[in-house]
Amino acid sequence: MEKRYCDTLILSDLHLGSETSRARDALRMLKRFYFQRLVLLGDIFCDLNFARLKKEHWRFLSHIRKLSNPKRGVEVVWVEGNHDHGLSAVMSHLVGVRVYQEYAWNYEGKRHLAIHGHQFDGFVINNVALCRWGTSAYLQLQKLDSRGNFLARLIDRLNTRWLRLSPKVASGAIARARELGAARVFCGHTHEAMHALCDGIEYFNTGSWTGERATVVTIDAKGVEIHDYELEADDRDSSEERGQAATAALGFPRTAGLLSGYEGLRS
Repeated sequence: MEKRYCDTLILSDLHLGSETSRARDALRMLKRFYFQRLVLLGDIFCDLNFARLKKEHWRFLSHIRKLSNPKRGVEVVWVEGNHDHGLSAVMSHLVGVRVYQEYAWNYEGKRHLAIHGHQFDGFVINNVALCRWGTSAYLQLQKLDSRGNFLARLIDRLNTRWLRLSPKVASGAIARARELGAARVFCGHTHEAMHALCDGIEYFNTGSWTGERATVVTIDAKGVEIHDYELEADDRDSSEERGQAATAALGFPRTAGLLSGYEGLRS
């Protein structure tokens, strides 16, 4: 399959160590592109327990380490998510990647900003211990869910809607972009890929790699695109069983309605 070129590729919320992580698919997606910059936009891990990592999870990390080799000429950036907290020093040594709280760069005359987005989620900020307990319980549920993690993924979608995460994160991220003079801002955290425009600032969410829909964002001279992962014929392996069908075609999902006053933004 012919590879596509882009300047920057952004991927988030892989949650290595969880039963729902689509690490094998994420690795296949990376191999479909040539890029100058790779931004891992947070929650690449589910938690600090490396014992949960499977072979395909380690293969993904091994590929990241190869990409970070200076001889490859690829800039690899890791932006810390709430599930990655405490892994910064480990990741710097394990895969040779610098870890940031937020990362900004210039491309085609525009300032770009990448920040995971949990900073604008008041529930996560104010209930750290409860969220850790919830993550542990959720991981146990994944092991008990015998229907292809259908229940776990349903709970994930309902949780996002209950907390109204998408508009909160979008509003907070746009406010932060305005502070830093960025024309585009990219987040993860909500697990819901989306594109929104507010007061001349573009907001993109990179989605996740734990549900039926798996997405990455690319940036090139033509602009920004959200790509859905689809299993290509070249990707098929008769030794592997897949329970998920290919997802929707390439394109933008609906535009988010942003909250006035940037609800959820924390100074």
